[in-house]
Amino acid sequence: MLLTNLAKSCFSNLRNVSGRGQALSAATTRLQHSQTEQQHPVPSTRPETSGAKSLMDIGTRRIFNEDHDLFRQSVRRFFQEEVVPHHKEWEKAGQVSREVWEKAGEQGLLGVMTPEEHGGIGGDLFSAAITWEEQMYSNCSGPGFALHSDIVMPYVINYGSKEQIKRFVPKLTAGTCIAAIAMTEPGAGSDLQGVRTYAKRDGSDWILNGNKVFITNGWMADLVVVVTVTNREAKTAAHGISLFLVEDGMKGFQKGRKLEKIGLKAQDTAELFFEDVRLPASALLGELNKGFYYLMNELPQERLVIADMAIASCEFMFEETRNYVLQRKAFGKTIAHLQTVQHKLAELKTDICVGRSFVDNCLQLHAERRLDPSTASMAKFWASDLQNKVATQCLQLHGGWGYMWEYPIAKAFVDSRIQPIYGGTNEIMKELIARTIVSQK
Repeated sequence: MLLTNLAKSCFSNLRNVSGRGQALSAATTRLQHSQTEQQHPVPSTRPETSGAKSLMDIGTRRIFNEDHDLFRQSVRRFFQEEVVPHHKEWEKAGQVSREVWEKAGEQGLLGVMTPEEHGGIGGDLFSAAITWEEQMYSNCSGPGFALHSDIVMPYVINYGSKEQIKRFVPKLTAGTCIAAIAMTEPGAGSDLQGVRTYAKRDGSDWILNGNKVFITNGWMADLVVVVTVTNREAKTAAHGISLFLVEDGMKGFQKGRKLEKIGLKAQDTAELFFEDVRLPASALLGELNKGFYYLMNELPQERLVIADMAIASCEFMFEETRNYVLQRKAFGKTIAHLQTVQHKLAELKTDICVGRSFVDNCLQLHAERRLDPSTASMAKFWASDLQNKVATQCLQLHGGWGYMWEYPIAKAFVDSRIQPIYGGTNEIMKELIARTIVSQK
């Protein structure tokens, strides 16, 4: 409870920060603001990562303030005390414990942007980003907190009915209800218009049939947002897709095996099967046949989450490698004395700092509700590609030890490989970006 109270205290001044950019933009047009204030804004004294002692230092980056720093300290402590000591055990089990979900909820780390009346701490986007980044700094990919909080929960909060919000959101922020979103199917991945899962109306109810695959949090999920076709006669597939809330335990809803992956060993990823699942009308999320529109609205934030976590992973891998080369000896001195190693570290740090600058700009844009889908796609594909480049080169600098599972860089290496694939493959990201370049409109 101490950390919860600290978090709420930190956010007493942050609840409306996400609209700060718009407010400032409007304010500059007001006559009461002096010409001096407009021409000479107070500069931030916070160092950027390029000038910090460590890429993971607290107190850096102009998008944050001191309240964010206090929150980051509490989040960092949570991952070090409640996640890191148990992660090896969870890797063997293929899932984390329910206890860690509930502890995260108690500390206010789930649904950070959720208002207090729904059980959240009323934080802003930057506060949520701190939870994403600190998970990557801990090098523990098991807990699916980011997907639960900042990919799934927004669908319920933004499109759910008052009854749905009242029923589910407090439990989601408390960690007593784990959420997943079921988009991908065996024959439909990045192409969401290829979905075949179908819900047929039966009186006031719906009968759901189909199956989903590669569902993060799927094995432990208590609530699943299911993407399904509800109108096969629609003029386009996009006009016939809806979202439903499916609860664990519903007759006909079954979870397949936990999928064995090359990375993300502690993250439960599962197949889901729906066989004549009867859903009440109240299970429809939002309006009928508006599901694709909702997905397009929310996907930029999903891709921003992936991008920010990718850069944070790069920062972790760089610092892990820097520490290693400063200790590892060869030819009578540490390998950090070798010019080829020094130049490689210089290249890596430059790439990471460039990426961090761009992603921080995207965070600022999104906090001001100005992040467009194309820019989000740029961030996702570029940052996740960089993550894999950094993972490969940092492992190389570890030599044979980097190939050993006991070394953190090995886990970071295999975990990075999925990043260019989920959330829409990077090939699709380039396609989306290209459309805005060649469009005649």
